[in-house]
Amino acid sequence: GSTAVAGQQDQYSHVDILCVLKHVTPRELGDGEPVVKWWRERGHGSPLMMSEEEAHNSADCFPVEFSDMKERRKVLYGIDVIADLHVDPRHYRVHLEHELRSKLFRLRQQAAAVLSDNAALLKLCMDSVTTFCLLGRHALAVAKKDIGHDRRNVVAELAKVLQCDMAPFTTLLNLRQSKHGNTDTSSVEPAVLLADYLE
Repeated sequence: GSTAVAGQQDQYSHVDILCVLKHVTPRELGDGEPVVKWWRERGHGSPLMMSEEEAHNSADCFPVEFSDMKERRKVLYGIDVIADLHVDPRHYRVHLEHELRSKLFRLRQQAAAVLSDNAALLKLCMDSVTTFCLLGRHALAVAKKDIGHDRRNVVAELAKVLQCDMAPFTTLLNLRQSKHGNTDTSSVEPAVLLADYLE
């Protein structure tokens, strides 16, 4: 993800870790528990664990994720199991639509729980915007438009292709990338921003 690309990180970036093991059984999970606890205590999500067989045979189920891993990854230890992996484009579009719809439904669901809490609502929008930029980049790739990983370029190209106002995305990216998190949100009305963002 963005952490594997120089200059892409911001204060909201997280580190995605894929651990590929010969086998993933309760024994391996037990052996790894202290490391996973240590990692989570530092504010990171749990590593994704797959067996070698699962890693080699899951690209059809997760074509978006594996396409991203093929483009942006750092091997921390062991062999690069992603290097020779093939992602079949036939599965790409359907999975992408599933991801876009499910993330939209999830955003609405989570927003409904914090609609009257301006700080929580704004954080929710800021946390989600990179996911939608990522999926937007993949949607452009399906349309044979490869514009790289820069989120602002993705937003600008989406505005052209979809002929819609992408200003809410730009606003959220600006808020995310403000220096040291000293974000002045006084001029932002989270409920209005959410409505425009969902549109």
